[in-house]
Amino acid sequence: MPPDNPNYLKGAAFGFAAVSIWASWSVITRLAVTTSLDAWDIAALRFGVAGLLLSPVLVRRGLSRDRLGWLGLAVIIAGLGAPYALAAAGGLHFAPARDQGALNPGCMPLFVALIAAIVLREKLSTAQKLGLSLIFAGALTIVGWHAAAWSTSRTLGDALFLFAGFLTACGTVAMRQAKLDPLHAAALVSSGSLVIFLPFYLAFYGSRPMQLPLAEFAVQAIFQGLLVTIISLILYGWTVAILGASGGAAFGALVPALSALFAIPLLGEWPNETDWVAIILISAGVYLASGGPTCRYAGTVSPGLHTRRIWRRMGSNLRPRLLRSASKRFLRSDTDPGLY
Repeated sequence: MPPDNPNYLKGAAFGFAAVSIWASWSVITRLAVTTSLDAWDIAALRFGVAGLLLSPVLVRRGLSRDRLGWLGLAVIIAGLGAPYALAAAGGLHFAPARDQGALNPGCMPLFVALIAAIVLREKLSTAQKLGLSLIFAGALTIVGWHAAAWSTSRTLGDALFLFAGFLTACGTVAMRQAKLDPLHAAALVSSGSLVIFLPFYLAFYGSRPMQLPLAEFAVQAIFQGLLVTIISLILYGWTVAILGASGGAAFGALVPALSALFAIPLLGEWPNETDWVAIILISAGVYLASGGPTCRYAGTVSPGLHTRRIWRRMGSNLRPRLLRSASKRFLRSDTDPGLY
């Protein structure tokens, strides 16, 4: 679809809004864990709020044990839930937000591809292989450069980001194999983390977040539990419904660069030349690995064109069916909409 088409611009606006929320997670969480909160508080706020809000979805749709089994259920809760949040937020205590944006969501497609190739025997396209090579080169640049300068805290943070990306990849593969739509998966992850993690948190930390100033507590609760976990998912779903799965997934390539840019005014963290080289490599790699449109397909019908024509002709009572169909299509993408 031509970029000046109103529907394209609408889909692009939804996509940019979604990735802006994902990218800002690194910055807002970095600010929180270096001031008044820690990783445990972030996980409790995120899944305490989201778990309560999404519990009706879980009640209506169930645990999907017929598709996941107990092992699969454990994998998606660990990979996308509290353990993931503890690793990612914990890393932000030691390393800058730009490293989180590049190494966690940026390297997740690399881990997904490796798991899918080894466990599921999936084959990769030439574009995906090139994209994964660029991601690996970018990650090696970040980790290798810092290792050469040797900063113990930053190296630990980067290791936690990579571990978080690996956890998310495991959860993403399990979700994809079970063919769960993202909203149902988010409900399983959030409610499961609420039930399993929150009792431990309350036992050790009590009501510590409640001791924060009301404004700070409200901002973090709304941002972590509502914006990041639910609103960004809805925005991404609208993006895919309009632009198609590959068009929507391509927006994930903006996360590393946006994380670095947002951190400059909010945290005063300025990337150096090496950081920018790594960010560009990883962003380009994510774009290719996630199936973003390339020059080869220029001038062809975009993946979401048929969807958009139906969207315009459908009544409002039929559009929810289309959104459910779109959610199934972007399950094939390596950009997981709920990991940030």
